[in-house]
Amino acid sequence: MLDDVLRHIARQRDQIVDWQRAMTALPALAPENGGQGETAKAAYLEGVLRGLGLSVDTIPSSDDRVASGLRPNLVARVPGRDPRTLWILGHMDVVPPGDPSLWRQDPWIATVDGDRIYGRGVGDNQQAIVCGLLVAQALRVLGATPDLTLGLAFVADEETGNRHGITCLLTGRRDLFGNNDMLIAPDYGVSTGSQICVAEKSMLWLKIVVSGRQGHAARPAQARNALVAASRMIVRVQEALEQAYPDTDSLFEAAPASTFTPTKHEANVPNVNTIPGRDVFYIDCRVLRHYALNDVTDTARTVLEAVARESGVEVNLEVVQASPSAPGAPVDSPLVRRLSRGIRAIYQVEPQPVGSGGGTVAGKARDMGLTAVAWAKVVPTYHEPNEYSSIANTVGDAQVMATMLFDAHPEPVQMPFQKEGGFLSR
Repeated sequence: MLDDVLRHIARQRDQIVDWQRAMTALPALAPENGGQGETAKAAYLEGVLRGLGLSVDTIPSSDDRVASGLRPNLVARVPGRDPRTLWILGHMDVVPPGDPSLWRQDPWIATVDGDRIYGRGVGDNQQAIVCGLLVAQALRVLGATPDLTLGLAFVADEETGNRHGITCLLTGRRDLFGNNDMLIAPDYGVSTGSQICVAEKSMLWLKIVVSGRQGHAARPAQARNALVAASRMIVRVQEALEQAYPDTDSLFEAAPASTFTPTKHEANVPNVNTIPGRDVFYIDCRVLRHYALNDVTDTARTVLEAVARESGVEVNLEVVQASPSAPGAPVDSPLVRRLSRGIRAIYQVEPQPVGSGGGTVAGKARDMGLTAVAWAKVVPTYHEPNEYSSIANTVGDAQVMATMLFDAHPEPVQMPFQKEGGFLSR
């Protein structure tokens, strides 16, 4: 039966493209990013799930910043012989496309070029959603009953803090998740598909507001240039944080140390010949798990205030987000063993546990005592212009997840390859 499921998934190129095109055309931007949330995309996905004959629970989170007043979360199941559930967690929200001139096409119109589907959100995180749909579709069409129950959870708000998404779901409906359930978030990965993310760094976002005195650029001595002071602060605080928190952890091989990265900068004055009296910038900190975020914040504040005194300006530091890292997933857990077996079977590579600097919904699940990891086979173009998703990777990832639902299967799985539409299908 598993081989039939894998073959069915391999034949779904057109379906993958159709789902990706439909979701990309429904921009699920958070209100922080100028959007109306996930309501339209969730309504579409609810229709897809019901079309597969699944019952759907909608767990909304109230948010008066969007027209609907709600941020929806969707949950559906395909029963197995065992009530233990393998959950596939995907998030519906996406980030803004950024400068449209950097895109080869309209970011809200998914376009296909061989194996690649281009568009905002196709990888982050619509590939995950499509994988879950592919597995559910195969089970329903074939009338297959897996050993484990399949659970699908499509959540809101991952890109802006998770309050209305996985956090709402796990705190408001913890009864949906059994203590022996296993959760996989296809929201982290590398091009080989070999890395299983079992831990994340702590996340700290800082907003720094520098207040000086506005003036004419021809008379700089009569002003207090907030931009100059902010520039000094950016350099000094990054250097100070890197020196104060120098430890490394080999689990986080992509960035073994804590990182303190200046990112967003708000507009100050609209014209060239005015000295800004106010300047605002942000620092994104990804901190190793044994460091306390309060200590990092205090270190940053001390440095910023010292520069402010030297520059004759005032500074205010605001913590935008502080998320201590969740406990790591045991590398010998049933979830990691099943996932590793599936990766070996489908991709013929040896999996390795790693840590990630980016937060995932898997970490939020582990905070609630559940076993969860993040994994996918991707070329990481998340948040970049010309983001794309691989059709072949989508097929392969769905096949890995399908193998996890069954207790026994050949290893590796030997499936025929056939050239089809520019990609290899199993």
